[in-house]
Amino acid sequence: MHQVHLADQLYPEAEQRAHAAGYATVDDYVADVLATDLHEEDFDHLFTPERIAHLDQISAEVKAGAKTFTSDEVREHFQKKWEEWQEDPKG
Repeated sequence: MHQVHLADQLYPEAEQRAHAAGYATVDDYVADVLATDLHEEDFDHLFTPERIAHLDQISAEVKAGAKTFTSDEVREHFQKKWEEWQEDPKG
């Protein structure tokens, strides 16, 4: 097993974060953070020919003048959905 050394100033922060996240030890926390950071996600399997065709269709529609939405419109839409959900989370 290999060891990693943390600076004295860094260890208390790592210890606090490990505890807050429910890790038994700082070692477990650091190992998980590194494993997550080192793991490269492979999203190629998500881009099936059908999905690419769908994205191409959307792009063509937008280029042809289909309705698009500004960031503000999207934000407003999801804010409204959030408020509706807060009123009735099961609804």
